[in-house]
Amino acid sequence: MIITSLETFILHVPVTRDGIADSTHSITHWGMPGVMVHTDSGKVGYGFTGTHAHLKSDRLITSCIEDCYSELLVGENPLETERLWSKMAYHPPLQWVGRAGILTMALAAVDIALWDLKAKEAGEPLWRTLGGVDDAEVEVYNTDGGWLNFGLQVLVDDARRLVEEEGYQSIKMKVGKEDFTEDLRRVEAVREVVGPGVKLMTDANGRWRMPLALEVAGRLKDYDVQWIEEPLWHDDVCGHVELAEAIETPVALGEMLYSLAQFKEFIACRGVHFVQPDATRLGGITEAWQVSDVAHAAGLPVTPHAGDMAQVQAHLSIAHPGINLLEFIPWIKDCFVEPLRIEDGKLRAPEQAGAGTTLIPVALERFSKPVS
Repeated sequence: MIITSLETFILHVPVTRDGIADSTHSITHWGMPGVMVHTDSGKVGYGFTGTHAHLKSDRLITSCIEDCYSELLVGENPLETERLWSKMAYHPPLQWVGRAGILTMALAAVDIALWDLKAKEAGEPLWRTLGGVDDAEVEVYNTDGGWLNFGLQVLVDDARRLVEEEGYQSIKMKVGKEDFTEDLRRVEAVREVVGPGVKLMTDANGRWRMPLALEVAGRLKDYDVQWIEEPLWHDDVCGHVELAEAIETPVALGEMLYSLAQFKEFIACRGVHFVQPDATRLGGITEAWQVSDVAHAAGLPVTPHAGDMAQVQAHLSIAHPGINLLEFIPWIKDCFVEPLRIEDGKLRAPEQAGAGTTLIPVALERFSKPVS
Protein backbone atom coordinates (compact mmCIF):
# COMPACT_ATOMS: atom_id res chain seq x y z
CA MET A 1 0.00 0.00 0.00
CA ILE A 2 1.30 3.44 -0.99
CA ILE A 3 0.08 6.93 -0.09
CA THR A 4 -1.04 8.76 -3.23
CA SER A 5 -2.43 12.04 -1.87
CA LEU A 6 -3.60 13.97 1.20
CA GLU A 7 -6.95 15.77 1.09
CA THR A 8 -7.78 18.23 3.87
CA PHE A 9 -11.11 19.33 5.32
CA ILE A 10 -12.48 21.65 8.00
CA LEU A 11 -15.71 20.99 9.86
CA HIS A 12 -17.40 23.38 12.31
CA VAL A 13 -19.96 21.47 14.39
CA PRO A 14 -22.46 23.21 16.72
CA VAL A 15 -22.01 22.69 20.47
CA THR A 16 -24.56 22.32 23.27
CA ARG A 17 -27.36 24.90 23.65
CA ASP A 18 -25.93 27.21 20.98
CA GLY A 19 -22.90 28.09 23.07
CA ILE A 20 -20.76 27.07 26.04
CA ALA A 21 -18.06 28.75 28.14
CA ASP A 22 -15.33 27.91 30.59
CA SER A 23 -13.25 30.40 32.56
CA THR A 24 -11.20 31.53 29.55
CA HIS A 25 -13.14 30.68 26.37
CA SER A 26 -16.62 30.73 24.91
CA ILE A 27 -17.61 28.98 21.68
CA THR A 28 -20.64 28.10 19.57
CA HIS A 29 -18.95 25.47 17.35
CA TRP A 30 -16.21 22.88 17.64
CA GLY A 31 -13.59 22.88 14.89
CA MET A 32 -12.32 19.75 13.17
CA PRO A 33 -9.47 20.52 10.76
CA GLY A 34 -8.45 17.19 9.32
CA VAL A 35 -7.15 15.06 6.51
CA MET A 36 -8.08 12.11 4.34
CA VAL A 37 -5.01 10.07 3.40
CA HIS A 38 -5.65 8.33 0.08
CA THR A 39 -3.81 5.19 -1.01
CA ASP A 40 -3.35 3.16 -4.16
CA SER A 41 -5.39 0.35 -2.59
CA GLY A 42 -8.48 2.54 -2.45
CA LYS A 43 -8.47 2.63 1.35
CA VAL A 44 -8.70 6.08 2.94
CA GLY A 45 -7.51 7.05 6.42
CA TYR A 46 -9.30 9.84 8.29
CA GLY A 47 -7.73 12.00 10.97
CA PHE A 48 -8.54 15.31 12.63
CA THR A 49 -7.65 17.61 15.48
CA GLY A 50 -9.89 19.74 17.70
CA THR A 51 -10.10 23.56 17.76
CA HIS A 52 -12.37 26.41 18.75
CA ALA A 53 -13.65 26.70 15.17
CA HIS A 54 -11.62 29.78 14.26
CA LEU A 55 -11.50 29.42 10.49
CA LYS A 56 -8.29 31.39 9.89
CA SER A 57 -6.26 29.33 12.35
CA ASP A 58 -7.95 26.11 11.24
CA ARG A 59 -6.68 26.91 7.75
CA LEU A 60 -3.14 27.23 9.10
CA ILE A 61 -3.43 23.62 10.28
CA THR A 62 -4.77 22.29 6.98
CA SER A 63 -2.23 24.37 5.06
CA CYS A 64 0.55 22.79 7.09
CA ILE A 65 -0.76 19.35 6.20
CA GLU A 66 -1.03 20.18 2.50
CA ASP A 67 2.18 22.18 2.10
CA CYS A 68 4.54 20.53 4.59
CA TYR A 69 3.53 17.01 5.51
CA SER A 70 2.11 15.95 2.17
CA GLU A 71 5.47 16.04 0.40
CA LEU A 72 6.97 13.90 3.17
CA LEU A 73 4.29 11.22 2.86
CA VAL A 74 3.27 10.75 -0.77
CA GLY A 75 4.88 7.55 -2.04
CA GLU A 76 5.36 6.14 1.47
CA ASN A 77 3.88 3.00 3.01
CA PRO A 78 1.21 4.27 5.47
CA LEU A 79 1.48 1.16 7.63
CA GLU A 80 4.91 2.26 8.87
CA THR A 81 3.27 4.59 11.39
CA GLU A 82 6.11 5.09 13.88
CA ARG A 83 8.73 5.69 11.18
CA LEU A 84 6.51 8.20 9.38
CA TRP A 85 5.75 9.95 12.67
CA SER A 86 9.48 10.42 13.24
CA LYS A 87 9.98 11.58 9.67
CA MET A 88 7.39 14.33 10.18
CA ALA A 89 8.15 15.22 13.79
CA TYR A 90 11.92 15.50 13.34
CA HIS A 91 12.02 17.03 9.86
CA PRO A 92 14.68 19.76 10.34
CA PRO A 93 12.99 22.63 8.44
CA LEU A 94 9.71 22.06 10.29
CA GLN A 95 11.41 21.71 13.67
CA TRP A 96 13.03 25.08 13.05
CA VAL A 97 9.70 26.90 12.77
CA GLY A 98 7.76 25.07 15.44
CA ARG A 99 7.79 22.08 17.78
CA ALA A 100 4.29 22.76 19.14
CA GLY A 101 1.01 24.39 18.27
CA ILE A 102 -0.01 24.39 14.62
CA LEU A 103 2.60 21.91 13.41
CA THR A 104 1.92 19.45 16.20
CA MET A 105 -1.86 19.60 15.75
CA ALA A 106 -1.39 19.07 12.01
CA LEU A 107 0.92 16.15 12.78
CA ALA A 108 -1.75 14.74 15.10
CA ALA A 109 -4.38 14.74 12.36
CA VAL A 110 -2.06 12.96 9.95
CA ASP A 111 -0.87 10.43 12.52
CA ILE A 112 -4.45 9.54 13.46
CA ALA A 113 -5.26 9.05 9.77
CA LEU A 114 -2.28 6.70 9.39
CA TRP A 115 -3.37 4.62 12.39
CA ASP A 116 -6.87 4.54 10.92
CA LEU A 117 -5.40 3.08 7.72
CA LYS A 118 -3.29 0.59 9.65
CA ALA A 119 -6.32 -0.76 11.50
CA LYS A 120 -8.44 -0.81 8.35
CA GLU A 121 -5.77 -2.79 6.53
CA ALA A 122 -5.72 -5.26 9.43
CA GLY A 123 -9.52 -5.47 9.28
CA GLU A 124 -9.97 -4.67 12.96
CA PRO A 125 -10.77 -1.75 15.28
CA LEU A 126 -7.74 0.28 16.27
CA TRP A 127 -7.91 -0.78 19.91
CA ARG A 128 -7.18 -4.33 18.81
CA THR A 129 -4.32 -3.20 16.53
CA LEU A 130 -2.87 -1.42 19.57
CA GLY A 131 -3.01 -4.63 21.59
CA GLY A 132 -6.27 -4.18 23.49
CA VAL A 133 -8.37 -7.08 24.76
CA ASP A 134 -12.08 -7.74 24.50
CA ASP A 135 -12.95 -7.44 28.18
CA ALA A 136 -11.20 -4.14 28.91
CA GLU A 137 -13.45 -1.81 30.89
CA VAL A 138 -13.21 1.97 30.62
CA GLU A 139 -15.33 4.33 32.68
CA VAL A 140 -16.41 7.58 31.00
CA TYR A 141 -16.95 10.96 32.62
CA ASN A 142 -19.16 13.57 31.00
CA THR A 143 -18.18 17.26 30.88
CA ASP A 144 -21.09 18.60 28.85
CA GLY A 145 -23.40 19.42 31.75
CA GLY A 146 -20.97 21.58 33.70
CA TRP A 147 -20.22 24.68 31.65
CA LEU A 148 -19.51 27.94 33.43
CA ASN A 149 -22.11 29.96 31.51
CA PHE A 150 -24.92 27.67 32.70
CA GLY A 151 -27.02 29.12 35.51
CA LEU A 152 -27.13 27.26 38.79
CA GLN A 153 -30.46 25.56 38.10
CA VAL A 154 -29.39 24.39 34.64
CA LEU A 155 -26.10 23.16 36.11
CA VAL A 156 -27.87 21.18 38.83
CA ASP A 157 -30.53 19.81 36.47
CA ASP A 158 -27.91 18.64 34.00
CA ALA A 159 -25.87 16.96 36.73
CA ARG A 160 -28.97 15.13 37.93
CA ARG A 161 -29.87 14.09 34.35
CA LEU A 162 -26.40 12.75 33.59
CA VAL A 163 -26.37 10.63 36.73
CA GLU A 164 -30.00 9.53 37.08
CA GLU A 165 -31.07 9.22 33.45
CA GLU A 166 -27.85 8.51 31.53
CA GLY A 167 -26.06 6.47 34.18
CA TYR A 168 -22.80 8.39 34.53
CA GLN A 169 -20.95 7.85 37.78
CA SER A 170 -18.35 10.53 36.98
CA ILE A 171 -19.01 14.10 35.82
CA LYS A 172 -16.98 17.28 35.50
CA MET A 173 -17.89 20.92 36.01
CA LYS A 174 -16.11 24.16 35.26
CA VAL A 175 -14.90 26.64 37.87
CA GLY A 176 -13.25 30.05 37.57
CA LYS A 177 -15.98 32.60 38.24
CA GLU A 178 -15.00 36.21 38.95
CA ASP A 179 -16.27 35.66 42.49
CA PHE A 180 -14.73 32.43 43.68
CA THR A 181 -17.38 32.01 46.37
CA GLU A 182 -19.84 31.44 43.53
CA ASP A 183 -17.66 28.56 42.35
CA LEU A 184 -17.87 26.98 45.78
CA ARG A 185 -21.65 27.39 45.92
CA ARG A 186 -21.98 25.72 42.51
CA VAL A 187 -19.71 22.83 43.50
CA GLU A 188 -21.65 22.37 46.73
CA ALA A 189 -24.98 22.35 44.86
CA VAL A 190 -23.81 19.75 42.35
CA ARG A 191 -22.33 17.54 45.05
CA GLU A 192 -25.61 17.70 46.95
CA VAL A 193 -27.71 16.67 43.95
CA VAL A 194 -25.46 13.80 42.72
CA GLY A 195 -24.75 12.42 46.18
CA PRO A 196 -21.55 11.02 47.70
CA GLY A 197 -21.10 8.04 45.38
CA VAL A 198 -20.50 9.98 42.15
CA LYS A 199 -17.02 11.21 41.17
CA LEU A 200 -17.05 15.00 40.74
CA MET A 201 -14.19 16.68 38.89
CA THR A 202 -13.53 20.43 38.59
CA ASP A 203 -11.67 22.36 35.87
CA ALA A 204 -10.36 25.94 36.09
CA ASN A 205 -8.86 26.01 32.56
CA GLY A 206 -5.72 27.82 33.73
CA ARG A 207 -7.65 30.76 35.15
CA TRP A 208 -6.19 31.19 38.62
CA ARG A 209 -2.94 32.62 39.91
CA MET A 210 -1.33 32.19 43.29
CA PRO A 211 -2.56 32.77 45.98
CA LEU A 212 -6.15 32.54 44.66
CA ALA A 213 -5.50 28.98 43.53
CA LEU A 214 -4.43 28.07 47.06
CA GLU A 215 -7.55 29.72 48.47
CA VAL A 216 -10.11 28.09 46.19
CA ALA A 217 -8.49 24.74 45.45
CA GLY A 218 -7.74 24.35 49.13
CA ARG A 219 -11.47 24.30 49.89
CA LEU A 220 -12.48 21.71 47.30
CA LYS A 221 -11.70 18.88 49.70
CA ASP A 222 -14.86 19.85 51.58
CA TYR A 223 -16.92 18.61 48.60
CA ASP A 224 -15.01 15.39 47.93
CA VAL A 225 -13.74 16.63 44.56
CA GLN A 226 -11.80 14.03 42.56
CA TRP A 227 -9.40 16.59 41.10
CA ILE A 228 -8.83 20.22 40.22
CA GLU A 229 -7.83 20.46 36.57
CA GLU A 230 -5.54 23.17 35.21
CA PRO A 231 -5.71 25.37 38.31
CA LEU A 232 -2.81 27.53 37.04
CA TRP A 233 -1.39 28.67 33.72
CA HIS A 234 -0.65 25.62 31.62
CA ASP A 235 3.17 25.86 31.45
CA ASP A 236 3.78 26.75 35.11
CA VAL A 237 5.60 23.67 36.36
CA CYS A 238 6.89 25.20 39.60
CA GLY A 239 3.49 26.66 40.46
CA HIS A 240 1.75 23.32 40.00
CA VAL A 241 4.35 21.61 42.17
CA GLU A 242 3.83 24.19 44.93
CA LEU A 243 0.05 23.86 44.70
CA ALA A 244 0.10 20.07 44.60
CA GLU A 245 2.11 20.02 47.80
CA ALA A 246 -0.16 22.52 49.56
CA ILE A 247 -3.69 21.18 48.89
CA GLU A 248 -5.39 17.86 49.50
CA THR A 249 -7.32 17.73 46.22
CA PRO A 250 -5.27 16.05 43.44
CA VAL A 251 -4.13 18.09 40.41
CA ALA A 252 -4.95 17.07 36.82
CA LEU A 253 -3.50 18.59 33.65
CA GLY A 254 -2.20 17.92 30.16
CA GLU A 255 -4.66 19.14 27.54
CA MET A 256 -2.47 22.15 26.71
CA LEU A 257 0.84 20.29 26.63
CA TYR A 258 2.25 19.58 23.18
CA SER A 259 5.05 17.10 23.76
CA LEU A 260 6.24 14.06 25.66
CA ALA A 261 9.05 16.20 27.09
CA GLN A 262 6.59 18.60 28.74
CA PHE A 263 4.70 15.73 30.34
CA LYS A 264 7.94 14.18 31.57
CA GLU A 265 8.83 17.42 33.36
CA PHE A 266 5.50 17.73 35.17
CA ILE A 267 5.59 14.06 36.14
CA ALA A 268 9.20 14.11 37.34
CA CYS A 269 8.59 17.24 39.43
CA ARG A 270 5.38 15.77 40.93
CA GLY A 271 3.25 18.64 39.71
CA VAL A 272 0.46 16.39 38.44
CA HIS A 273 -1.56 13.48 39.84
CA PHE A 274 -3.94 12.72 36.95
CA VAL A 275 -2.22 12.84 33.53
CA GLN A 276 -4.40 14.04 30.64
CA PRO A 277 -2.79 13.58 27.21
CA ASP A 278 -4.77 14.67 24.17
CA ALA A 279 -3.92 12.85 20.96
CA THR A 280 -5.21 15.78 18.90
CA ARG A 281 -2.82 18.28 20.53
CA LEU A 282 0.15 15.97 20.96
CA GLY A 283 1.49 14.34 17.83
CA GLY A 284 -1.43 11.94 17.51
CA ILE A 285 -1.90 8.40 18.81
CA THR A 286 1.83 7.72 18.55
CA GLU A 287 2.88 10.36 21.08
CA ALA A 288 -0.21 10.03 23.30
CA TRP A 289 0.73 6.37 23.75
CA GLN A 290 4.27 7.39 24.74
CA VAL A 291 2.94 9.85 27.32
CA SER A 292 0.62 7.19 28.70
CA ASP A 293 3.57 4.82 29.06
CA VAL A 294 5.60 7.37 31.03
CA ALA A 295 2.70 8.22 33.35
CA HIS A 296 1.85 4.56 33.89
CA ALA A 297 5.48 3.76 34.72
CA ALA A 298 5.38 6.57 37.31
CA GLY A 299 2.30 5.05 38.91
CA LEU A 300 -0.02 7.85 37.79
CA PRO A 301 -3.51 7.33 36.31
CA VAL A 302 -4.00 8.44 32.71
CA THR A 303 -7.32 10.11 31.79
CA PRO A 304 -7.23 11.41 28.20
CA HIS A 305 -8.61 14.88 27.49
CA ALA A 306 -11.33 14.89 24.84
CA GLY A 307 -10.16 17.27 22.16
CA ASP A 308 -11.44 14.53 19.85
CA MET A 309 -14.57 14.27 22.03
CA ALA A 310 -13.20 10.73 22.80
CA GLN A 311 -13.91 9.33 19.31
CA VAL A 312 -10.26 8.42 18.66
CA GLN A 313 -8.94 8.08 22.19
CA ALA A 314 -11.58 5.48 22.99
CA HIS A 315 -9.28 3.05 21.19
CA LEU A 316 -6.22 4.27 23.09
CA SER A 317 -8.13 3.95 26.36
CA ILE A 318 -9.22 0.37 25.71
CA ALA A 319 -5.74 -0.71 24.69
CA HIS A 320 -3.44 1.05 27.18
CA PRO A 321 -3.07 -0.53 30.64
CA GLY A 322 -2.70 2.85 32.35
CA ILE A 323 -6.14 4.16 31.31
CA ASN A 324 -9.45 3.30 32.92
CA LEU A 325 -11.18 6.70 32.76
CA LEU A 326 -11.93 8.78 29.65
CA GLU A 327 -13.50 12.20 29.10
CA PHE A 328 -16.46 12.41 26.72
CA ILE A 329 -18.37 15.32 25.16
CA PRO A 330 -21.06 14.38 22.61
CA TRP A 331 -20.80 17.28 20.16
CA ILE A 332 -19.34 15.51 17.12
CA LYS A 333 -20.28 11.87 17.64
CA ASP A 334 -22.94 11.81 14.90
CA CYS A 335 -20.40 12.88 12.28
CA PHE A 336 -18.97 9.37 12.09
CA VAL A 337 -19.88 6.07 10.47
CA GLU A 338 -19.51 4.43 13.89
CA PRO A 339 -20.37 6.95 16.62
CA LEU A 340 -18.94 6.36 20.06
CA ARG A 341 -21.30 4.40 22.33
CA ILE A 342 -21.58 5.11 26.05
CA GLU A 343 -23.92 2.94 28.13
CA ASP A 344 -24.40 3.47 31.88
CA GLY A 345 -21.23 5.52 32.02
CA LYS A 346 -19.09 2.81 30.41
CA LEU A 347 -17.42 2.81 27.00
CA ARG A 348 -18.62 0.17 24.57
CA ALA A 349 -15.78 -1.06 22.40
CA PRO A 350 -16.00 0.06 18.75
CA GLU A 351 -16.49 -2.85 16.38
CA GLN A 352 -15.69 -1.55 12.89
CA ALA A 353 -12.22 -1.61 11.36
CA GLY A 354 -10.22 1.59 11.79
CA ALA A 355 -9.87 4.38 14.32
CA GLY A 356 -13.55 5.33 14.29
CA THR A 357 -12.73 8.50 12.35
CA THR A 358 -14.47 7.77 9.03
CA LEU A 359 -16.89 10.63 8.39
CA ILE A 360 -20.37 10.21 6.98
CA PRO A 361 -20.99 12.19 3.76
CA VAL A 362 -23.74 14.29 5.32
CA ALA A 363 -21.31 15.61 7.95
CA LEU A 364 -18.89 16.73 5.24
CA GLU A 365 -21.74 18.38 3.37
CA ARG A 366 -23.41 20.03 6.35
CA PHE A 367 -20.48 21.26 8.45
CA SER A 368 -17.68 21.84 5.93
CA LYS A 369 -15.84 25.14 5.66
CA PRO A 370 -13.57 26.09 2.76
CA VAL A 371 -9.94 25.19 3.44
CA SER A 372 -8.69 28.21 1.47
